[in-house]
Amino acid sequence: MSTVAVLLPAYNEEVAIASMILLSSQYATEVIVIDDGSTDRTKQISELAGATVLSHKTNKGKGVALKTGFDYAKDFDIIVTIDADGQHNPSEIPLLIEPIANDEADLVNGSRYINGHETSTPKYRRIGQTVLDTATNIAAGVIITDSQSGFRAFSSKCFKYFNFNPEGFGIESDMLIEAANNNLRILEVEITVRYDVNTTTANPVIQGVSVLLRILELMRFNRPIYFYGLSGMVILFFGILIYLTINTTGLSNNIYLSAIGIFVILLGITLILSGVLTDSFNKFKY
Repeated sequence: MSTVAVLLPAYNEEVAIASMILLSSQYATEVIVIDDGSTDRTKQISELAGATVLSHKTNKGKGVALKTGFDYAKDFDIIVTIDADGQHNPSEIPLLIEPIANDEADLVNGSRYINGHETSTPKYRRIGQTVLDTATNIAAGVIITDSQSGFRAFSSKCFKYFNFNPEGFGIESDMLIEAANNNLRILEVEITVRYDVNTTTANPVIQGVSVLLRILELMRFNRPIYFYGLSGMVILFFGILIYLTINTTGLSNNIYLSAIGIFVILLGITLILSGVLTDSFNKFKY
């Protein structure tokens, strides 16, 4: 029988942490709370609820918290990560474990959107989620419907491939990209989620932009033809638009405006060629 560690990264989650531990313990060999510098009673309540508690003296971010948890649980057969704020339902843990136990997947992603749009998701979140899903899928070369899900299961085969570089919430996309780059089998299963609980206090716009920038950074190295090619096509389009506008409005005699149009066109072409050449070099290298 597989040994299962459930990781709960937590920062000031004293309200929900006990119920998450108790419910998760039904499906786990060990429940591990990573107390990421909480200033409330998260650590004390977690210990009273029977969890193993790994503590950071200061708040280091979710990526570091997960690294601490994975390092501790590296000898388990399966690791499950689940958010500590009560959004996820621990009774769905077996749904994520089953494909790994049956050797059908190495990473199982819990998705709110696998069967379409989950109607209770706030609209502003869904718009941002769609952008991040699209960017992650391009960077990873996979099709994932919920790239920012914190409810996942991992086989022991995955552990050595994760770098846990982002300190913040970009870790979710990073792990998917690293798994895809190492040809790990990724599967999604449907999960439920609730939004009537207190969640992160981080500004969702700032958080979303920071995650997107991280994905684009990875895309630059992993999928250069998309990173440079798409940006080059957009710039080329505007360059052509500027040049045509200049010529159709009688401003073609203005050497400075014409130079701007030509420069933007050349910049777009250069970016497109950079993407093609970098992508070809990467394929040749590997």
